[in-house]
Amino acid sequence: MSSSSKARPLPPDGATVLIVGAGPVGLGLAIELGSRGIDCVVVEQNDRVGYNPRAKLTNVRSMELMRRWGIADRLRNASPMPKGYPSDVVFATHLNGSLLARFENAFYTKCDGCEWYSESAAWLPQYTLEQVLLERALELPSVSICFSTRLESFTDDGREVAAVVTDLATSARRTVRGRYLVGADGGRSRVRELLNIGMSGLGAISPNFNVLFRAPALASMHDKGLAVQYWMVNSTVPSLMGPMDEDGLWYLIATRIGKGVDPATIDAKELVRMATGLDFDMEIISRDPWVAHRLIADRYRVGNVLLAGDACHLHPPFGGFGMNMGLGDAVDLGWKLAGAIQGWGGEGLLDSYETERKPVHERVMDEAVTNYSLVGNQLVNENIERDDAVGETARAELGQTILSSKLREFRNLGLILGYQYKNSPLIAEEAGEAPAETVTEYYPSAYPGRLAPHFRLDDGSSVYDHFGPGYTLLTEQDGDSADCAALREAAQGAGVPLSIVHVSGTRFRELYGCGHALVRPDQHIAWRGQTLPSDASALLDRVRGYSRQPA
Repeated sequence: MSSSSKARPLPPDGATVLIVGAGPVGLGLAIELGSRGIDCVVVEQNDRVGYNPRAKLTNVRSMELMRRWGIADRLRNASPMPKGYPSDVVFATHLNGSLLARFENAFYTKCDGCEWYSESAAWLPQYTLEQVLLERALELPSVSICFSTRLESFTDDGREVAAVVTDLATSARRTVRGRYLVGADGGRSRVRELLNIGMSGLGAISPNFNVLFRAPALASMHDKGLAVQYWMVNSTVPSLMGPMDEDGLWYLIATRIGKGVDPATIDAKELVRMATGLDFDMEIISRDPWVAHRLIADRYRVGNVLLAGDACHLHPPFGGFGMNMGLGDAVDLGWKLAGAIQGWGGEGLLDSYETERKPVHERVMDEAVTNYSLVGNQLVNENIERDDAVGETARAELGQTILSSKLREFRNLGLILGYQYKNSPLIAEEAGEAPAETVTEYYPSAYPGRLAPHFRLDDGSSVYDHFGPGYTLLTEQDGDSADCAALREAAQGAGVPLSIVHVSGTRFRELYGCGHALVRPDQHIAWRGQTLPSDASALLDRVRGYSRQPA
């Protein structure tokens, strides 16, 4: 059955939240809201999901979100890649040329039982992820998804957003109403355009050219071993490529092609053959010219309309950050919309979305641009393809350069898990210097604003599995202690969802450095301390957007 035939029709009365775009970000937001019983409708102008295979990495943080939504195992089982396939990254002159360097277990896909995260990463095409997200969203009765439906315009009067949409199958127009509208409609966002929000930064850094092709024989035609990426460092066609499934579907990205090259004139088959150094039969599935940008939206919110994912940030896809950062947007925005809709969140809750997310976007975008500044075009030199001692020396030197300079692109756990929400009105900051933010090394910390450090309880379960849909107090005290009872009573009085989880053993104290830690719905630390504050209501007001003053 096609994705579109599973979709529910537009509800006659609209929905509380209207979402434009059924990519990973829009679907993730729908799941986050639908899991909380909030009705939402997703409109998508395409007739189904799964047109674009660009993103291939679902990183460890995003896989933790899949676990949160109950679909981590489902996603792994749906992968078209063979189970246990290594996520190695190989650098070579050509597939039939000389090996330069190899990174093993790039992006942390190996299920090695690492304590720092609850789920290892997954290497699979974006269309597979979209299909699994769609299936999960449609299991939620409060979620409707309408394909072949294009947003034309909207108005926001402060009480509701009225969106005009067109059914592309019938050309019929109708108005859909909701309390909020979220643009998760990609880099060419119609929502951003209608809001007249500009984007700042560096546009049109360089053109690139993607080719998707099928060549079942290719995997057996080289000696570079199994890998998810093969970087071709040569003067002919600097590029990177890799398999999409076990049946011979491959992608190739020719990086930084000449600005004067007309993509329509590129012979895709010849491009692939020149890049690999091999002559083989292939079927070209698609050709996709694209331009790298480093752009960020000037605003993320106007009234009751908000932007998420590529609609508010664009950067080169080197490091696997884009889609994964967008999924983080979906979770951050999802729980805050829930607080506003369900009444337990204050005005500062939605205001904090841009305050918290934008600095994270800026940092990750800078990292992506740094990675893109050193691709095969910059690594190649005139000696590495020589078949003599000079060439051997040049290749050895380049290999060492690659291992040192490209490490942060493939081993970036510090960036993925170690980011922090700074100067947030929802975080009860504490005295003392915040831990440094790193890229390659991850140092878990329960400093307010950081992700709650992951660890396993005495029964072997992940501490993340014990977090509730609202706030969670991790405490060394018994859940019925006077302090915990006071916090629970304050939460009940304010309608704030709160779970109290007793943690025993030394690991909590070692990682969190406190007796109590209040974890937000997005698994970030809101507050920590040796004892709970005497004014529990003031603490809850701070972390739910009712107060900007320290609790």
